[in-house]
Amino acid sequence: MTDTLPTAEAAVSEATSDSPQSPQSQGPQQLKRSIGIVGGTLLTLSCVTPASTLFVIVPDLFGTLGTATALTIAIGSVLCIAVAFCYSELGTLIPSAGGEYAMVSTLAGRLAGWLVFVLSLLVVMIVPPVIAMGTADYLAPIAHLNPSMTGAGVMLLATLAGLLDLRANAWITGIFLVLEVIAAGVVALLGFTHSQRGIGSLTSMQVAGTGGHTDTVTAMLVVSGLAIALFVTQGFSTAVYLSEELENPRRNVARTVLATLAISTVIILVPVVAITMGANDLSTLTGGDISTMVTAWSNSAVGTFVSLCVALAIINAGIVMVIQNSRVLFASARDKAWPHPVNTPFSKLGRFGSPWVATLAVGIPGAILCFVNLDTLYGVTGVSVTGMYLLVAVAALLSRRGPHRHTHAWRMPLWPSIPLLLIAVLAYILTQQETTYLLWTGGIVTAATLYWVLYLRPRRETRWLISLPEEA
Repeated sequence: MTDTLPTAEAAVSEATSDSPQSPQSQGPQQLKRSIGIVGGTLLTLSCVTPASTLFVIVPDLFGTLGTATALTIAIGSVLCIAVAFCYSELGTLIPSAGGEYAMVSTLAGRLAGWLVFVLSLLVVMIVPPVIAMGTADYLAPIAHLNPSMTGAGVMLLATLAGLLDLRANAWITGIFLVLEVIAAGVVALLGFTHSQRGIGSLTSMQVAGTGGHTDTVTAMLVVSGLAIALFVTQGFSTAVYLSEELENPRRNVARTVLATLAISTVIILVPVVAITMGANDLSTLTGGDISTMVTAWSNSAVGTFVSLCVALAIINAGIVMVIQNSRVLFASARDKAWPHPVNTPFSKLGRFGSPWVATLAVGIPGAILCFVNLDTLYGVTGVSVTGMYLLVAVAALLSRRGPHRHTHAWRMPLWPSIPLLLIAVLAYILTQQETTYLLWTGGIVTAATLYWVLYLRPRRETRWLISLPEEA
């Protein structure tokens, strides 16, 4: 982690010496700056995809946390403010499509950056197909579809959209985003107007047990649930991945990150509070069938409308996640993380300015993963997100040393207290996760470390060269 990065001039020289036919022979390929803060916020909010999060992920939290779900998400959102501060400072300091790995590599060392890249790649490859497979459930009012086939279709549709110009995608995802916000608003309105219990129920810490009994949610269970709660609003980090395509990134990255976190927290947390207060009984809440609750509060037509909005939200999320993930893969190839036959095609830009080979490499495997049982990987995703945030906090702690101290960038308040506190809390959350999920994630990190030791580190002069794009 103490490896010294090559200078910018050396990096370019080493990049061009890799192969005379390399696409980097005239310098690293750069994405074009084509979107402002509004477009960036729409794309980033679409990646958070509040409605699909509310209808796909939150029901699992209701099943384990019951009335403590809203409290857990609220605590996770507060923690995410500290995480967002770290992302905002590092994203304006290191505006690269590589996102977390570019930031951490530059500030905390190339090995740490490589491990962050692996954790982020694990998250972004698993989440889209898992969410896409939920589309069939919400299209059920109009057609009964196979979840795997439907999920694969959504992933392929998202891949085709990901090949388009980013500005066009901002408009597409913006329209879908409006529909999912309306759906979340309808759920919140119905829940509050059919309230069965008072505001005190949000801290009653109860969940329906077996045999009709009521169980108490322990503080340790809430802490263990924070890994998933952090994942609920995790998509705000997309702003960092888009920083290379944002106009004036030194200003707009921080604005996009913080605005997205605030908006997504409201869109998700308010309906969760309404559902908790409006569920007919504890068993209904723990069951987590939000569509059935909506139908019971209104009628089948409203339930169908909400379900269709959620289906569109999932498609929307798939589009933005493919866009985000392709940028990560593109940046890793541009920074020569792989052997030359892999780096060359993945670092190519297509007719619309998008990394088309990287987009296909993300979308097609995602469609295939829809035919694999991924239920247990929710836990692995939670552990990966927590570990990734932990390493980003470490980088934030190191962001004001050496030449970076005087670089023009957005600076978080209360530094270094915020990253120090965040490191302690995230480390503790990791200790409370299930051993199985920790072992799976640990095994993947171990394999990544071996790749670093056996391939990347011996070739440190020509591999894993973190390129920082010009700000023009």
